[in-house]
Amino acid sequence: MAEEEIKKIDEEQVTDAPAEETAAAPVAAPVKRKKAKRNVSYGQIHVLATFNNTIVTVTDEKGNSLSASSAGSSGFRGSKKGTAYAAQVAAEKAISEAKQNYGLTRADVFVKGVGMGRDAAIRTLANQKVAIETIKDVTGVPHGGVRPRKAKRN
Repeated sequence: MAEEEIKKIDEEQVTDAPAEETAAAPVAAPVKRKKAKRNVSYGQIHVLATFNNTIVTVTDEKGNSLSASSAGSSGFRGSKKGTAYAAQVAAEKAISEAKQNYGLTRADVFVKGVGMGRDAAIRTLANQKVAIETIKDVTGVPHGGVRPRKAKRN
């Protein structure tokens, strides 16, 4: 009788053991689903034109980035990054990627900065068959400025 109880207890311990101690069961790989392609016909184009570079970012209405390009990523180096031609190439690259991947057709343009790429990027947008709804200048304007230096003592 005592032997039967011991056997039952041993069997319970074996069945209650964690899975890693028992024989490992094959684990199926997670199923990867294809991401649904978004269609964004209306978006925003943000152009940041500095003296040294021009960055063009295409976003949806909420501001989520769809595509981006800059004069530097388009292959320009050094002082050539600040030119109007470099801005044109960067804008073409960003717009064509957004049109191809997301079907962008209309956009609002937000321009920031004082570089040479401002006008070139906007002209490129018109040439790329993107209907421009509005063009808005969002360049920061200082008001008040920084605290002045303390006065010199003699």
